[in-house]
Amino acid sequence: MKLDLTKTQKPYYTASSVPQRITVPAAKFLSISGKGDPNGEAFAAATQALYTSAYSVKAIYKQLQQDFTVCKLEGLWWVDENRWKVDGHHSALQVPREEWQWQLLIRMPGFVSDENVQQAIQTAMAKKQLPLLKDVTFIPYEEGDCIQVMHTGPYSAEPATLQLMEDFMAKHQLKWNGRHHEIYLSDPRKAAPEKMKTILRQPVKA
Repeated sequence: MKLDLTKTQKPYYTASSVPQRITVPAAKFLSISGKGDPNGEAFAAATQALYTSAYSVKAIYKQLQQDFTVCKLEGLWWVDENRWKVDGHHSALQVPREEWQWQLLIRMPGFVSDENVQQAIQTAMAKKQLPLLKDVTFIPYEEGDCIQVMHTGPYSAEPATLQLMEDFMAKHQLKWNGRHHEIYLSDPRKAAPEKMKTILRQPVKA
């Protein structure tokens, strides 16, 4: 039976339309980092390299009778706070998109090994001319105490949902404790903008 982490780990792939506090444990991810407009060529190339790596890993484990569904794309987002002197989502959104920094992630099952990931990436590099495959890494990542909320609609409408998160943090006297995290449940190439669903997550501390 094929493993689907979005079903076995539902608390981390579902969210309410109102902010809720959760604890996110450590997990393993394929990762690639970059900078620039998410509609730009660099972002598209990084996404392609990450998905190519993920499906190459999947192919190895399918042969080992440990098949799994490739998880949704996730992204950590930030800006250079020293340069832009920003503090909060809304001021960050005023920064030119060319200055946005991001780390894209695809979660892997716990049984995936570093050795097999490296083998998968090498296999992919031999088959496809994608220079960014060499920049894909395999990392552990743990967020711990977080708040998250479901955003329904286009990415451009996120500020209203982010405000709900900031209001929740203020009410419960919480502070930022890590990078803004988004989990893309919808494929923007297929879903109508008003129906797109994105989990917005923010690590916090008291």
